[in-house]
Amino acid sequence: MRRTLRALGWLFFVLVLAILGTAGWAWIQLGRSLPQLDGTHVLTGLSAAATVERDALGIPTVRGAARVDVARALGFVHAQDRFFQMDLSRRRAAGELSELFGRTAIATDQGARLHRFRHRASAVLAAAHPDDQTVIDAYVDGVNAGLQALSAAPFEYLLLGKTPAPWTREDSILVVASMFFSLQDATASGEARAAVLRDVFPAGLAEFLDSTGSDWDTPMLGAILPPPAPPDATVFDLRTAPAAVPQTPAAGDQLAATEPDTFALAMGLTPPDEARGSNNWVVAGSRTADGHALLSNDMHLGLSVPNIWYRASLAWSDDRGAHQVTGVTLPGTPSMIVGSNGHVAWGFTNTTADWSDRVLIEPVEGDPSRYITPDGSRPFDVTREHIVVNDEEDQWLEVRETIWGPVTAPDHAGRLFAIAWVAHDPQGLNLGLARMEYAETLEEAMDVANQAGIPGQNCVLADRDGRIAWTIAGRIPRRVGFSGQVPVSWADGSRRWDGWYEPADYPRIVDPPDGVIVTANNRIVSGTYLAMLGDGGYDPGARARQILDSLLVLEHATAVDMLAVQLDDRALLMERWRTLALKALDPVATNADAGRAEFRRLLLDDWTGHASIDSAGFRLVRQFRLKTAELTFAPFVARLRTVDASYPSTPGRSLEGTVWALVTGQPPHLLDPAYADWNALLLDAIDQTVAGLTRDGQALADRTWGEANTLMIRHPLSRAIAFISRWLDMPRGPAPGDSHMPRVQTPTSGASERLTVSPGHESEAYFHMATGQSGNPRSPHYRDGHTAWLRGDPTPFMPGPAVGTLVLQPR
Repeated sequence: MRRTLRALGWLFFVLVLAILGTAGWAWIQLGRSLPQLDGTHVLTGLSAAATVERDALGIPTVRGAARVDVARALGFVHAQDRFFQMDLSRRRAAGELSELFGRTAIATDQGARLHRFRHRASAVLAAAHPDDQTVIDAYVDGVNAGLQALSAAPFEYLLLGKTPAPWTREDSILVVASMFFSLQDATASGEARAAVLRDVFPAGLAEFLDSTGSDWDTPMLGAILPPPAPPDATVFDLRTAPAAVPQTPAAGDQLAATEPDTFALAMGLTPPDEARGSNNWVVAGSRTADGHALLSNDMHLGLSVPNIWYRASLAWSDDRGAHQVTGVTLPGTPSMIVGSNGHVAWGFTNTTADWSDRVLIEPVEGDPSRYITPDGSRPFDVTREHIVVNDEEDQWLEVRETIWGPVTAPDHAGRLFAIAWVAHDPQGLNLGLARMEYAETLEEAMDVANQAGIPGQNCVLADRDGRIAWTIAGRIPRRVGFSGQVPVSWADGSRRWDGWYEPADYPRIVDPPDGVIVTANNRIVSGTYLAMLGDGGYDPGARARQILDSLLVLEHATAVDMLAVQLDDRALLMERWRTLALKALDPVATNADAGRAEFRRLLLDDWTGHASIDSAGFRLVRQFRLKTAELTFAPFVARLRTVDASYPSTPGRSLEGTVWALVTGQPPHLLDPAYADWNALLLDAIDQTVAGLTRDGQALADRTWGEANTLMIRHPLSRAIAFISRWLDMPRGPAPGDSHMPRVQTPTSGASERLTVSPGHESEAYFHMATGQSGNPRSPHYRDGHTAWLRGDPTPFMPGPAVGTLVLQPR
């Protein structure tokens, strides 16, 4: 026995020693992949020495003799701090994730390969201005030099057993393409769902269910549109309509475009739908305390480790003088994405306009290898895409293309469609945003924005003279003969994209009389401009309305006021849903029903009016709203799923306007026949909410919003290797905020950054962002900005005093 115990003791000792040895070795490897923060390093290609001064948060000020030198130095810095993030971005767009992650990423890669962005990147570069090509080449050289200068590859490659591939010119274009995937509908799936709606229901009902309108509508240019009105019983009547018979479509018959990319979502490479938005606004100098215009921006995206953005200040000189631009860069690209250049500041929100179309293909009868075009029939162009799969046999994907775009999966009726998307064209995806760094007036900045090849954005602008403006950043296709809301054939040439709108045609708002412009993914324009942009699923407008109302009461606005608006978590949209629930919970409904009685008590006693972490009342109202929508839509969704089993639980592109019209108007012909009246449906929604939240035995009062809204900001690899999450992820904890209020927050998405800046007064501006600057968990800058972001504490927009200076010397 003693010998056995001694042997077990030695075994335990060896195991502990092995674990400690492995941990020590991993710690050393992490240290070897830390960036160089001071001293000197030779960087071939520089025209003169460049410096990288990092402050206490690791934010670099990159100074060079020329913009091309700054690009080379920025590439060096990006690679040393964020190379694995850059690698995932290029692979996401190119469809090359399977090379790292194996079989689990094949479906994601197949979806990306449909668009052949690695091939298209070459065309984008060929069409680029020579100056842009020079900057890209310098940046690429800097990236590869920075990667090679690390003593060890970033730790992710050690875990995956891979060697990082060098950066190329095309890769920087692919990083921009990855943002198109994140912010736009790559397969025009909204049109696919709209087509199913119109196949299943009469036009009047289909248009109602697909509406994005609401009584929260808050346009900045043009009239407010009325909320959607339910069609009458002559259009459709659930009481007399045949019951839905669920069917499971045969393999290949479902609308693949409507199915989520589960791998990309799980890895944080694609934001959840509720994260495809942002807030921004500008307040003219006439409304501020010091006479300087204020620009605020918080871009809502999926939150991951590290942050999508990389803070930097870039400084150089040329024949136009000295330049300094500060803000956020996108690792993998050499330009400032959002920021201020001292003359003009700019910020973005996603437009949620319509940037892709489904083109109904008319095959040649008897010859499926050909299709009809305005110039006669022609064969599909066929390419075999080679997908390298880690530790498995490689895959091949056949991609068919038309003159309009690639061919996607057939729909429930066997119809074929091509995808026309702005990102497919070198005009729609280009490097033009870089010119914003030089803009000195609002007019110059708007021209740059209108010609920039980025995902279509609401671009708000402020200048150092106190003026403000709005326009669209990104190229707008000129649709002819159709609206873009449903798929149509382009075979006869009467319906088409006829080039691109010029800047003179773009919608613009300059110096509005009330001195305020707000965008929050809502509809901004009406009339011909709305027809130009289309509708890609606009936000109902509650968030924009709340922001606008808060700003209009300020006569002497300051940056402190702007931060208060950004952190506003008042639940104004939910107020009317609370009132609706309380009305349903009359004494008859709550008598002898303890669950309903407690629900009502919490709505009265525990309602703070905010999405606050300690409120059970807010969570109950929020869940009641969603459950009401689910039950209201259920009979319609059941019919839609008879032809498309993957159809989502919301029939159209929005929820608020249509559901509210139904539950307040209470048309009996659009009520699920399973209910005696609309009040019975509302009470069932309450009952199901109570049952769902108390199923595990917890008291309803304990089910607070903070319990549900617990942050899970994770590194992509910790999602697959759970035991490393404690070292790689941000701390978990409850967070205030929700979707339909300025402080947008979910467990995995929210404000990727918050800033307010006055051009020419950047030293007085603030900025904070989730996580930190570094992608290396051993760096002090891996998470040192996170607490300020979570608490809403302002930190300086400009980098602070240098605590380390790296001098990059030319060879």
